[in-house]
Amino acid sequence: MAGRGALRRYSRHLLIPEVGLEGQEKLARARVLVIGAGGLGSPVLAYLAAAGVGRIIVIDDDTVDVTNLQRQILYDTADVGAPKAHRAADRLRALNPQITIDALAIRFTAANARDLVRLADVVVDGSDTFSTRYLVNDACVLESKPDVHGSIFRFDGQVSIFGAPGGPCYRCLYPESPPEHLVPSCSEGGVLGVLAGMVGSFQANEAIKLILGIGTPLVGRLLLIDALDARVREVRIARDAACPLCGDAPAITEVGSVPERAPAPHTVPDIDLDELDEALAAGATLLDVREPHERVLGEVPGAVAIPATALEGRMHELDSAKTYVVACRVGAKSRWAAERLKEAGFGRVYHLRDGLLALAARDAAFDLF
Repeated sequence: MAGRGALRRYSRHLLIPEVGLEGQEKLARARVLVIGAGGLGSPVLAYLAAAGVGRIIVIDDDTVDVTNLQRQILYDTADVGAPKAHRAADRLRALNPQITIDALAIRFTAANARDLVRLADVVVDGSDTFSTRYLVNDACVLESKPDVHGSIFRFDGQVSIFGAPGGPCYRCLYPESPPEHLVPSCSEGGVLGVLAGMVGSFQANEAIKLILGIGTPLVGRLLLIDALDARVREVRIARDAACPLCGDAPAITEVGSVPERAPAPHTVPDIDLDELDEALAAGATLLDVREPHERVLGEVPGAVAIPATALEGRMHELDSAKTYVVACRVGAKSRWAAERLKEAGFGRVYHLRDGLLALAARDAAFDLF
């Protein structure tokens, strides 16, 4: 970084003792790969560019759709139909002509993942599918690069850092992915536009902290953001010594997308809250398939808790002669779990429509979220 113009542009950073001239020069030398230029990528890219990150590589093979404009603030109505990566790069160059922007209008795949990750000091994952999140995570761990993860759905967001030395990876948190078609996307379940800005800003903050080597990064910590109730909570997550990627005896030595599974017809009937009350009164058992980091926010009295990701290995703990109502937070993972129980021979299985979030909204006694 040189020149009076640069000093003036970043003068508010230079006044911060933890940043200063030395820190601003670190930012100028840094290389950040941002995967996805959508809801999360928009604030991430804008703030990294404004902060003076010297080289930003943005990858996104999608085009701007009018439904994106509710949250993807890098674009305007005139951009509809244009490649996101190129339009994002145009906006960022206008915002800060002193940095370099590489726009790649291609898909992030197993074939290019490690090569792209290798180019960066920090990777920010703004993708919106499980398959890409596993791909980003695996490439970052194998290339020893930190993965600044973010995800959003409706009013709920998550932020963490995976793949940092001594910390967990995404597979430590989610050992196996549920089938993609059973996990609703923002286009299917919706998302509050401003939530993307909240989570993306947290991601940009974590990336800048990693570059500067300051503060306490979100390594081994999962930040849970509830925009509806204005609550931010933190859950500790530990590296899994048995993790097939980052554990003590890793079995994964190359990247690969999570195989896509063809959608299957639903065989388990949905029930609503009134029907849940009737089923429980008749002796049914509520099966809570939320993950451990979700259940620390509150347990459901009387429910049997088995995470969806552990269901295969713990199915023997259940009685196939009993009636089960399967539920999770919003009704996504529970759909998959209920169908899996049905396939395994459980004859009396029901699925709670809209999940435990609906139960908590109806009954104030359940402070689950």
